[in-house]
Amino acid sequence: MNVHTGQKPLECKDCGHRFTKKSSLKSHMSVHTGQKPFECKDCGHRFTKKSSLKSHMSVHTGQKPFECKDCGHRFSRKSNLVKHMSVHTGQKPFVCKDCGHRFSRKDILISHIKVHTGQKPFVCEVCGHKFSQKTNLNQHMRVHTGQKLFVCQFCEHKFSHKTRLNLHMSIHTRHKPFVCKDCGRRFSRKANLILHSRIHTGQKLFACEICGHRFSQKGNLILHLRIHTRHKPFVCKDCGRR
Repeated sequence: MNVHTGQKPLECKDCGHRFTKKSSLKSHMSVHTGQKPFECKDCGHRFTKKSSLKSHMSVHTGQKPFECKDCGHRFSRKSNLVKHMSVHTGQKPFVCKDCGHRFSRKDILISHIKVHTGQKPFVCEVCGHKFSQKTNLNQHMRVHTGQKLFVCQFCEHKFSHKTRLNLHMSIHTRHKPFVCKDCGRRFSRKANLILHSRIHTGQKLFACEICGHRFSQKGNLILHLRIHTRHKPFVCKDCGRR
């Protein structure tokens, strides 16, 4: 009956999160204990829930049975399709009480609230780095494991993050959606557009601590610092000159 009444009588002693079902609380506890009893036979990745393992398998099989009727985009999980639908409806029913920012999904709001509280409950067991979101911890772990799950369909180059694969794809598609308002030049990455815009604004955010010379890009500052440090990392293979 708790489903209908909204009651959540079962509380996690570690973080205070409340649940309607004992099974849900039991599954949640693995967040704190770190137990991952369900292992993928293909890549060895481990999961706290059997349902998570089942969803993960689509990475290997490539199955995407759930299709968006509005745009045809396909998903491996029904939950991802449901989340995606907000792109078309534009609905953002979840509001942050601290800053008024609105979100299309409750899970994004919950993650956002940690910006205000400063909570970082997810800790990397290898290096101790802390994260506010479990997904960020999972992504970070690939730094240690070296896993590269995302493969380019054109050149088979592998990436540890989907965002990096998406950025890489622009090499093949030549898609450049980011346009400079001042000169019309187009870029495949927003970061490159931001760097470029400093040519027009004259911003030089990066200053040399030794001589005070300023630069619009961090890379140029790093190159400049070699004047002071006399660091010459590039060696000629024929004569050894640096």
